[in-house]
Amino acid sequence: MKLGFLLCCLCVFTAPTCSTSERCDDWGVDTMKLIQAYEGEPARIRCPLFQDFLKHNYSTAHSAGLTLMWYWTGQGKDLEEPVNIRLPNNRIIKDKDTLWFRPAIINDTGNYTCMLRNTTFCSRVAFPLEVVRKDADSCVSQAVKPEVVELPLEHTERLPCPDTDGFFPVNVTPSVTWYKDCISENFYERLPQGLNLTFIVVRSNYQGNYTCIVTYEDSGKIYNLTRTSEVKVVGPPEDEKPPSMTTPNAKTLYEFAAGEEMLLSCEVFCPFVRNSRNDVWWTVDGKKLEENTERIIITESVNEQLGGAKTIKVSLSIKQVTVEELKRNYTCAARNSLGEVSRQAPVKEKVGTPRYITELACGLGATLFLVVCLIIVYHVYWLEMVLFYRAHFGTDETIGDGKEYDVYVSYARNAEEEEFVLVTLRGVLENEFGYKLCIFDRDSLPGGSK
Repeated sequence: MKLGFLLCCLCVFTAPTCSTSERCDDWGVDTMKLIQAYEGEPARIRCPLFQDFLKHNYSTAHSAGLTLMWYWTGQGKDLEEPVNIRLPNNRIIKDKDTLWFRPAIINDTGNYTCMLRNTTFCSRVAFPLEVVRKDADSCVSQAVKPEVVELPLEHTERLPCPDTDGFFPVNVTPSVTWYKDCISENFYERLPQGLNLTFIVVRSNYQGNYTCIVTYEDSGKIYNLTRTSEVKVVGPPEDEKPPSMTTPNAKTLYEFAAGEEMLLSCEVFCPFVRNSRNDVWWTVDGKKLEENTERIIITESVNEQLGGAKTIKVSLSIKQVTVEELKRNYTCAARNSLGEVSRQAPVKEKVGTPRYITELACGLGATLFLVVCLIIVYHVYWLEMVLFYRAHFGTDETIGDGKEYDVYVSYARNAEEEEFVLVTLRGVLENEFGYKLCIFDRDSLPGGSK
């Protein structure tokens, strides 16, 4: 039975001939597996060859005679060298498929390579480790990207302190301090319970970054672990629905004249649906527009709303639309994992006003405007116009009428009115326009004209 097991392992891990012993399958640097750790805190690196590449566990590989070795290339260096696991105080140790740092320091930053090999088989992969310092006056560093956790609105949820399993012995109960945005507070409706923070009721203002600092003792040393989760409050499952379209709608008719810019807007409300994407697009005569063309330009804007919902607006525009383009079928469609909705934008050619009607309207408008202006001028300046006409074009109406005077002037006997009558009024009417004035004090003599 043991012989059969070894033959099985050799079939998996050995090459066809011994001539391949010099070759090693190098999977390169897996940058998707960036590991970040805080300076002075424990960190670990697990070799991904077993889970992601070879699909066999460490025990099986070890039983087949394969040896796991660790190498690293320091930041800014080119030379790869073995990881030194014989440091004082066992700061770096190897435990099966895991490399431990207790604690990690800044100089540990670099690319780490795990190599699995024997005399006939070799495979290796590298991935980066970044050790960072916490920001000043902060419990975290902005360089460390937190894990995003979505909590449904108005629900009771539990937020675990992530990535702590295996860091401390199972018989050790660590102390945990929780922070929101690096501020220690009395969590109203949120109950810290060791490695879990229970949200009794999830509310929209509870969104933010939650940090747990775990303190534990191992082999007589005190260690801290800092972990952060970014909590996003999303819509509850019962509100998950297909998208709904606001525009276009049956009540709106889009009319454009040839040569104008045609602009069609599609506005869609997309409620939050977990693990679903929202797609909004236009079709022209049933053909989906994947990207902008020479004639048709598609623009999109997204408005984020409470609970992860979105309002997506996708506009379709044609700068100088032609008659043929106005006759095409323009339809907007939207979908998520729960359903799809589509609606046509009714487009028609705008009927222009006949030219003679336009000219007639302009003529009537100009005439009416001129008449109004003349009426206003006459109303304001009618006396000046009459006097001007009489002075230049009118006949002398006083000839043959048998009257000695044209105007009789009576006034209050005070200095102001007397000056106006004798100087101003007399000067204008007698000297400029030739009227004969009968002024009371000047011409009303006993036995004179009445």
